[in-house]
Amino acid sequence: MANRTVKDANSVHGTNPQYLVEKIIRTRIYDSRYWKEECFALSAELLVDKAMALRSIGGVYGGNIKPTPFLCLVLKMLQIQPEKDIIIEFIKQDEFKYVRALGAFYLRLVYGSLDCYKYLEPLLNDYRKLRFMDRAGQYQLSHMDEFIDLLLRDERFCDIIMPRIQKRWVHEANNELEGRVSLLEDDLDDLESESDEEEMPLPPPRPRNDAPDPTRPTPRDERHGRGHSPSRRSPQRDTRNEREREKRHRSRSRSRERDRGMERDRGMDRDRGMDRDRMDHGRGMERERMDYGRGMDRDRMDHGRGMERDRMDHGRGMEKERMDYGRGMERDRMDHGRGMDRERGMDRDRGMDRDRGMERERKRHRSRSRERRHRSRSRSLGHHPHHHRERGRGDHRHPERMERDHGKERNRERERDRDRGDRKEKHHRSGRSKRDNMSREDLEIAEANALRAKLGMPPLQP
Repeated sequence: MANRTVKDANSVHGTNPQYLVEKIIRTRIYDSRYWKEECFALSAELLVDKAMALRSIGGVYGGNIKPTPFLCLVLKMLQIQPEKDIIIEFIKQDEFKYVRALGAFYLRLVYGSLDCYKYLEPLLNDYRKLRFMDRAGQYQLSHMDEFIDLLLRDERFCDIIMPRIQKRWVHEANNELEGRVSLLEDDLDDLESESDEEEMPLPPPRPRNDAPDPTRPTPRDERHGRGHSPSRRSPQRDTRNEREREKRHRSRSRSRERDRGMERDRGMDRDRGMDRDRMDHGRGMERERMDYGRGMDRDRMDHGRGMERDRMDHGRGMEKERMDYGRGMERDRMDHGRGMDRERGMDRDRGMDRDRGMERERKRHRSRSRERRHRSRSRSLGHHPHHHRERGRGDHRHPERMERDHGKERNRERERDRDRGDRKEKHHRSGRSKRDNMSREDLEIAEANALRAKLGMPPLQP
């Protein structure tokens, strides 16, 4: 048989009857050995035999959460949902006390507050002992009236949450229930009457000017023996005592009724005050939750704003650092370019000065070479012995032709000197261009090494 509720079962308190037991405990019951062996295919008629075999009440016990047979039968009753007459017969059972306890527990779970007060309050006069199994798996001594009182008052019993029921004074105010009268009140009245008779005060003394009591004998009658006999005085005294007892009983009953009404009013005021306190406490807790939630939201918003502000400040700082770094790099480049231009200008000036000095030196060399050639020619013309010999022989050339030859020779010398100067100048220019090229490469390497040093990179090798 499945663990499902019967098809024609009615919903209890707006839900499936088995859902009155919590899911974790219901699962433990389904997995227990007692449920699988004893509660399988159990009907309402066979349920009576299992209830008569119970020897204790309780919920779950042990470290592995084992359910008691009492709790398994309660879940089985919720599953098969027996009729109300069967439950009432369970409650009226006097011989088997655990059958009564099972019916009372099921009635408290399923039915309303009127039925609970109507059928369970008479069981408060049952004082029989019950064995209750606690969570440790040990038996504790309890009584039937304690069990019923816990069912009516506690919110959780036998590890099952009890459905809420209406307060008794609400039904009394709506004339749905009469005031509950305890069976102990008659015994209390008898005890009070006995204590009052024992402590009855003496009648007050009669004043002297009052009229004599005709029933009381005079001293003369006492002397002559004509007083009233005790048998004749006893009826009056008995009636007087009975009247006084009736008056005292009425006054006590009135005071008792007054005390009951005051106690009932106190109970109603107490319940109202407790409800008011619960409502105020609930409102205070709700207000605290709302304030706490608002505070948490405010803290989150402030934290988010602070984080956003920090991000913005960090971004601004990074942007400023980038701008400053870019400006510094640009300034370094400009300074480096100015230095390069300055060095180039200085090198250009040095080259020009060097060219001027070389030109001046070349001119001096030309002038000296001309002087030397002129001297050598003059010597050769005037003092050479072969020349005199030729002049003496008459084989000399014409002077104009000689002058022409001498001009040609001079022009050749000039061209040779010019060619030599051009070669020297070309050689000097090529050497200067090589030095300029080398200086530019060195400057570029130095600039690159400076930039790499700022970036933390190793320098370039020339």
